[in-house]
Amino acid sequence: GLKLALMFDEFGRAEERLTQTLERVAVGKLSGAVGTHAHLDPRIERHVCEKLGLQAAKLSTQIIQRDRHAEFSTTLALIASSIDRWATELRHLQRTEVLEVEEFFSAGQKGSSAMPHKRNPITAERLSGLARVVRGNAIVALENVALWHERDISHSSAERIILPDSCTLLDYMLVKLRDLIEKLHVYPENMERNLGLTKGLYFSQSILLALTRAGANRQTAYEAVQRAAMKTWQGDKPFAENAKTEPEITALVPPDEIDKLCSLEVHFQHVDETFRSLGL
Repeated sequence: GLKLALMFDEFGRAEERLTQTLERVAVGKLSGAVGTHAHLDPRIERHVCEKLGLQAAKLSTQIIQRDRHAEFSTTLALIASSIDRWATELRHLQRTEVLEVEEFFSAGQKGSSAMPHKRNPITAERLSGLARVVRGNAIVALENVALWHERDISHSSAERIILPDSCTLLDYMLVKLRDLIEKLHVYPENMERNLGLTKGLYFSQSILLALTRAGANRQTAYEAVQRAAMKTWQGDKPFAENAKTEPEITALVPPDEIDKLCSLEVHFQHVDETFRSLGL
């Protein structure tokens, strides 16, 4: 739940950035070869741009300055990177030894032409690969900002490729990501299993903070908690039980409090508030 809420929040920012960028890039000019309106009244420029749904550039040279196009391209690249970030996370979560989620795998689908048993996360892998293309196109857009004597034609040939390609690719990537999430297989029993593999070691910070709040010297508290953690790594008992064997811990944090601190409720206590803050 929190993972998908984080995705929701991240793509909300992406939508905001894109909206703001589109406002800055939606400009036009009819101010002539050097931008001085020598042969056309600025009022005509404003009228034509308004008809086209554009803002007339306040000032330009022979072209609209390419920092606008570079901002647009880098915004697309940032959104592609967010897609890549989630595709990468889902690929990790599908690893055999983790397997907390899995891409939809239809009957008869091939995971590998050489190994029939494989169920590769091909959509997530495709998204990661395409994100590199969109990021690469953003580099080209940045290179187009600096032009000879305010305008040479070197940017034109590149923009004819990178702008339509990046827009088309990002549209495709967003559609595929949505499809991936809608059909995602989720395995909560494996999440619980993976949590259990650590035997509660992720509660060490809760115990450490409880000790320092109770007045313990932080170094002494850290060493006591670390001893309990190392016993957990090397033995069979859960971290909470090993923490109860450390006198420096139990002197300030009684066993029943250790049990409370080593409960998942510590991490769940503010979940509803987090969802409300996102409007979920």
